[in-house]
Amino acid sequence: MSTIGAAVARVENWLLEPAEPTEAPTEAPSLAPPPVVTVFGLARGCGATVVARALAAELAIRHEGAAAVASPLPSGGIPLASGAAVRLSRALADVPGARTRASGRLCLVDGSQPAALVDGARALAPVVLDAGREPVGGVHAAVADCVVLVAAPAVEPALASVAAGCLARLGREPFVALNRCRANTEWAGAPAVELPESRMAAQLALSGREARGELGRAVAELANRVGGR
Repeated sequence: MSTIGAAVARVENWLLEPAEPTEAPTEAPSLAPPPVVTVFGLARGCGATVVARALAAELAIRHEGAAAVASPLPSGGIPLASGAAVRLSRALADVPGARTRASGRLCLVDGSQPAALVDGARALAPVVLDAGREPVGGVHAAVADCVVLVAAPAVEPALASVAAGCLARLGREPFVALNRCRANTEWAGAPAVELPESRMAAQLALSGREARGELGRAVAELANRVGGR
């Protein structure tokens, strides 16, 4: 291995697999199949991509160390990725139309149709479809086991209620994630998992690593609800 390659490998291990000892798990690992989750953003700039990648990174920890995310590939930079994410990226390279890139714990997949990605990946790892501002419903909802609606405090609560009602008629009861909450945030919408604002944790999520701190704990709660235990 070259000097540069060895240095990158050490950085990857430090970022993705901390060396400090951790407590042994007290629960037996779940035998449930990896979930397929679709994340819709209810407004431009509400942070749907951050939520999708943070959720995927949390699910990756619970299912063999990697997850697939349908999301545009980043441009430039040296991707730091876990071995599990690299292996998943190679396995999904054969999905029709897919361009893959390992980043953190995630395999980012661009260009494939949602159904094709789910067919190719669901037996291997959790799948999160970052639907962004796509109309709520359609194939993104149809192929998912569950749906997350991402709102921000500025989003009218009625919009979340209408979107949730549309999904309920399709047989999908969504979870609502209220992103970028502050201590004084008031929002009269449907019961939601509140995701506090944290720029540093959001940057970790965008790079494919699990969010830390209060945001990380809130994302873990969301993962529990979508079936990640």
